[in-house]
Amino acid sequence: MGSRNVVHLFFKTLGLGGLIGLIVSFFINPSIYSANLSPFNLMELLGLVLFYIGFGFLSAVVSQTGFFAYLFIHRFGLNIFRTFWPTVQVILIAFVLFDLIYFPYNAYNGTVSILWFILMAAALFGYGWIVAKKKAKETNQTAFIPALFLMIVITTVEWVPGLQSEGTDYATLMIFTLLACNTYQLFALHRLSKDNKSNGKQDERKTIANKTNKK
Repeated sequence: MGSRNVVHLFFKTLGLGGLIGLIVSFFINPSIYSANLSPFNLMELLGLVLFYIGFGFLSAVVSQTGFFAYLFIHRFGLNIFRTFWPTVQVILIAFVLFDLIYFPYNAYNGTVSILWFILMAAALFGYGWIVAKKKAKETNQTAFIPALFLMIVITTVEWVPGLQSEGTDYATLMIFTLLACNTYQLFALHRLSKDNKSNGKQDERKTIANKTNKK
């Protein structure tokens, strides 16, 4: 991608993160909003909106950092493991899904049913599978495992700060924002690259045409 496309991707992802952060906050903290609607408190409402948009921006930046780290890791993995890299990714995916069940369950000392953590890991896997299938359909079948790796392994690593926070509000806000941003970046990557190649071919044709006209 050219520098223009990188900047475009950055601000689009940032805006998406802020929007998702705000929308999700309406569902996880409706009581806070309703408390400031009756009686109406404009400054408090404005502060809440700015806070959740800011949190969405922060999550989007974390997502972008993880996404570009994923691009480096993928290239590095191909160079080191070569044909075994897909197998290594599958093992890492399985390991991370197991950790998403085992470690949170132990952190709550068994006070929360393990079923909830199994459902959480299954939901992440299911969403990642759907996204990866669509990515493979739009590009090629070899993109399936890397896409699944991004949506599960990289997203989980990005989610660690949210998982370490008290309560579930910030964790919920963060995971929805991360999933939305990572999904957008995953599909934007090949589309922007395709546009960049198309523009490059058009510029090449114009250059050839100009040279021909001069002759």
